[in-house]
Amino acid sequence: MTMQEQYLTVVGGGLAGSEAAWQAAERGLSVRLYEMRPKLETGAHVTGDLAELVCSNSLGSDLPDRASGLLKNELRRMVSLLVRLAEETAVPAGGALAVDREGFAAAVTRELETHPRIEIIREEMPNIPDGLAVIASGPLTSSKLSQAIAALSGEQHLYFFDAISPIVSLESVDMDIAYRASRYDRGEEEQGDYINCPMTKDEYETFVNALLEAERIELKSFERELEQGVRAGAHTFFEGCLPVEIIAGRGFDSLAYGPMRPVGLIDPRNGKRPYAVVQLRQDNLAGTLYNLVGFQTNLTFPEQRRVLRLIPGLANARFERYGQMHRNTFIHAPKLLRPTLQFHERDGLFFAGQITGVEGYVSNMATGLLAGLNAARMAAGEAPLELPGTTMLGALCQYVTHADEADFQPMKANFGIMPPLQTDKKLGRRQRAAAYAERALADLDAYLAEQAVLTPVTA
Repeated sequence: MTMQEQYLTVVGGGLAGSEAAWQAAERGLSVRLYEMRPKLETGAHVTGDLAELVCSNSLGSDLPDRASGLLKNELRRMVSLLVRLAEETAVPAGGALAVDREGFAAAVTRELETHPRIEIIREEMPNIPDGLAVIASGPLTSSKLSQAIAALSGEQHLYFFDAISPIVSLESVDMDIAYRASRYDRGEEEQGDYINCPMTKDEYETFVNALLEAERIELKSFERELEQGVRAGAHTFFEGCLPVEIIAGRGFDSLAYGPMRPVGLIDPRNGKRPYAVVQLRQDNLAGTLYNLVGFQTNLTFPEQRRVLRLIPGLANARFERYGQMHRNTFIHAPKLLRPTLQFHERDGLFFAGQITGVEGYVSNMATGLLAGLNAARMAAGEAPLELPGTTMLGALCQYVTHADEADFQPMKANFGIMPPLQTDKKLGRRQRAAAYAERALADLDAYLAEQAVLTPVTA
């Protein structure tokens, strides 16, 4: 069967599914992309656009010696559609790559809707598709598909709860109190890319106490696994995306050493470092909306208004979106997947994105890219790629498919999952990170050349 006679079914139009569909289509496969929104809502998304970002609008650091920056550079070498569109819709964020949330999703949707080999089907996919397929249904996989995956795998799902940060309008921020600055002056502009709300120790104490006493939203039906074949377990949170009230409960200074850490920020009003700082990051290209960095929360909406307005500079804040929680579901990848992202008992079935146990926007894009590329290689009669473990994407795939089965948890890009450097030199932290990045990109280039990996036709 020729490439023209085959087609790939991609389930899920998020970051991973969108990237997978484009990669496969660009290599000659016809793709049917199933996205259940807007007909079937998730409880977290607000539009029907593909690749909608429901938490932060930041794709993490873009510095070459940071794990997230390295992963982006690997994706640039492999010609990622979503990284390109993120750069085209970027908003100021210091050393990070952040996007206009709506502009980015709209751009991805346009690219896929107009692609001659991609058909977007706005329906729920309740079953595991026959033939060549990529399951990229994300952390909010529908109940029917969850049951189908559980039946296929013979394993129960794990899950944790994720939370999203509030967004406020810029005009409602009191800039006589708040000030613009990037941590350690890393912004592109002199004024800085972030808005900072400084706190004294007394203000911080008042805020923390109010946060701990605030009423939280009762966990509802979407947070319970009631369907047969899906395990109901204790409510747990992923450490990388804890609600701010959960962090506060761990100790008085836990926020001051976490999302409210003041290091690298000086209050221009007194020339001193504040006791704690709440940072606001631009959320759209127009610069009218800002999200509270690291302030995922499950407080009730009235309590969010009351408590968050205790933050200096936000006394009159107008909330354009409140924080909320949603369920994140992922499969037991160490038992179910190979490093190629193939299901262990079916060569033509791939999983990609957060459902595999990778964490973070760019990791989702990356696994989608690999799944789509490998699906196209299978259709062409070529062996799927298993990237070197010395690359960040290869290390992520190795981790989620070889982690300890007893306590498997989602993993984001980090240098700790990569093989140690083979050197006798004593390297500082930044030097070591730069060496990891240099090795990764060299090994990736060599591997892609060895495997004769063709770039997409429009690259």
